[in-house]
Amino acid sequence: MKKVLKIAGLVLLGLLVIWTFVFLYQKSRPKIKTYRIETVTRNNIEKRTVATGKVQPRNEILIKPQMSGIISEIYKEAGEKVVAGDVIAKIQVIPDMVNLSGAESRVERAQLSADQSRSNYERDRKLYENQVISKEEFEKVQLQYRNDQEELRAATDNLSLVRTGITKSSAKYSNTLVRATVSGTILDVPVKVGNSVIQSNNFNDGTTIASVANLSDMLFVGKIDETEVGKLSVNMPMEITIGAIQDKKIPAKLEYVSPKGVEESGAILFEMKAAMEMPADVFIRAGYSANADIILDRRDSVLSISESCVEFSNDSAFVYTVKSEKPQEFDRKYVKAGLSDGINIEILEGLKMNDKVRGNEIIETKK
Repeated sequence: MKKVLKIAGLVLLGLLVIWTFVFLYQKSRPKIKTYRIETVTRNNIEKRTVATGKVQPRNEILIKPQMSGIISEIYKEAGEKVVAGDVIAKIQVIPDMVNLSGAESRVERAQLSADQSRSNYERDRKLYENQVISKEEFEKVQLQYRNDQEELRAATDNLSLVRTGITKSSAKYSNTLVRATVSGTILDVPVKVGNSVIQSNNFNDGTTIASVANLSDMLFVGKIDETEVGKLSVNMPMEITIGAIQDKKIPAKLEYVSPKGVEESGAILFEMKAAMEMPADVFIRAGYSANADIILDRRDSVLSISESCVEFSNDSAFVYTVKSEKPQEFDRKYVKAGLSDGINIEILEGLKMNDKVRGNEIIETKK
């Protein structure tokens, strides 16, 4: 039994030695790499960049009241379309007590003067008809009577304005009615019935009653990095992708690039604006987040290969042209590269149509 175990151990040891020699032999064998073979073809190459931003109306108009008071009625809400002149809200005037007292006193004085001049007019009219006084004297009394009547009317209107902000003669055009100054869509009504509002003046911008904009004239407003801003030019085409409408690309043209950059998170960014060609079948809301796919440069029908086939050394570019496919043999060759889109690269010199070059490694085999 011991003899059998001894023989078995020797056999196992021999097998282990043989396996070790085989393993070391396999490791020492040279490796052969196999590469994909790619062909020079003609393609359209575009260099693009992406700018992030949002969609905004070209002009957003803030509607301000022409007098201070309290909102008593709101006739429109966000999303409704308005025409210039439409009434959006109504303001109830809170009169100042000093002004109110002064206006009431003015009416009382005007009333007294009007009553007195009426009596004088009626008396002198009869005297004139009986030819007791001259026409000249009568006309002076008549003029005074008319002036006092006009003063009473003006004082009454002033009192009405102080109390309610409305006069009988101008009720339709009263400053208590807040009207749309442009046609468009109401984006927001930030006030509610009962809110106090103040008119715009030299010391205050005034309370915004509503904001109105034309949603058929929209801009993409975004920012682009300083490394790419120099490649932009006015009227450059781009495609806008809106986050809420992923399957729709909206064409646009660049209108504006800011002459001054701002620093954000350590990078210098420049504002840009592009006019969007609004589709008729899609309603686009102001404030949507969006990305602009900008075509910085384009080459049509040029010789190109996969960029992974090209090696770069300093300012030079090289490829490995196919000398033999079986076995694979290659020659290193200088080429002049052009525009790249990150996948394919333009070849200006060094290769011609249908030339074959070495691509990426695909497999490792033993010789």
